[in-house]
Amino acid sequence: MKVFLPLALTLATASSYSLQLTGRTGRFASTRLMSTPTYSIPDQPARFAKAKVENNSRFLDIDSCYDPSYLSGKRVALTGANRGIGLSLAKELSAQGAKIVALVRKSSPELDALNPEEVITGIEATSDSACATLADKIKGGPVDVLINNAGYFYEPVEMISDSSLNFSEELKMIDICALGPLRVTSNLFQAGLIKEGCRVAMITSQGGSVSWRTTQNPSGGDYGHHMSKSAANMMGVLVSQEFRSKNIPVTILHPGFNKTEMTKKYEKIWEIEGAVDAAVGAKRVLHEVGLINMERTGKFINCEDGLEIPW
Repeated sequence: MKVFLPLALTLATASSYSLQLTGRTGRFASTRLMSTPTYSIPDQPARFAKAKVENNSRFLDIDSCYDPSYLSGKRVALTGANRGIGLSLAKELSAQGAKIVALVRKSSPELDALNPEEVITGIEATSDSACATLADKIKGGPVDVLINNAGYFYEPVEMISDSSLNFSEELKMIDICALGPLRVTSNLFQAGLIKEGCRVAMITSQGGSVSWRTTQNPSGGDYGHHMSKSAANMMGVLVSQEFRSKNIPVTILHPGFNKTEMTKKYEKIWEIEGAVDAAVGAKRVLHEVGLINMERTGKFINCEDGLEIPW
C-alpha cells in the first residue's frame, strides 16, 4: 500500500529547505541558491492537489503552453509506437505534420492508419542482432528527433517477505528499459542517423528516482520496475555526457501518470493522482521534447509540471 506525505508537510519541508539555504552567508550561498533546481513533489496526490490550488495551467491544461510547430516536417524516430503512450505520441506527431519513423516489434492497425513515413518492424529491444541491423532498414536518412519510448512493466508487486521475487522478470525489465534504448541509440549514431543538433528523449519514469523511494515506496518492493528505471536514468545521463561534445542534447523524461493499459491496475487512483488520457500525456511529452537543448541536456524532467526530479 502506498503512503504519501500530506501536502502541508511536503510544502513545509520545501520551505524549511529554502530557509536553510538562505541562512548561508557570502557570495557562495547566493550562487548556490540561484543554481539550485526547483524540484517536482514526490507525493503524487499532493503534487496534483497543489497544481489545482495554484491553478497551474502547465499541469492542468497543457494546451495553454504547448507549441507543436517545431514538429512540422521533422523526422522523428519513435520506439514502441504501436500502442500505449507510444501510439498516442505517434498520433500527435502525425497530427502536427511530423515524418514518423516507427521502430516496433510489430505494427498495429492503429499505427498503420497514421501512414508513417517508415515503419521498421522486428525491433526486439533485447536483441543485439536486431538492434544492430536497425539502421540498415531506415531509408530516409538522419532523424531530427529520437524518442526512446519502448518499455516493459511486470505487474505483480515483488516482495522479499512473501517470496514473490521474479529474477528473470527483473532482468527482462532492465534489459528492455535500460539496455534497449542504449542499443537503439548506439546503432543510429554509429550509422550517422543521429547527428549534431538531433534531440534525444529517453522516456523513463519517476520510479527511477532513488531519493523518491522513501515517499513513493515506504514499504519497499517492486524491485524490477524501479531498478530498471534507475538503470535507464543512469544510461540517459551517461549518453548525455558522451554526446555533449557532439552537440546532441539528451533529456530524461518522466511522461507523467497516463491512463493506459500498462497503468490500468492503478485505475482506482487515477483521478486522485491526476492521471490523464494518453493523448494529453503525449502533448506533455512533446512539449518537453521541444524544449530539449544543450542547457537542459542530462536533466531528469517531470512532464506533468516541467520541473526536475532528483536522482
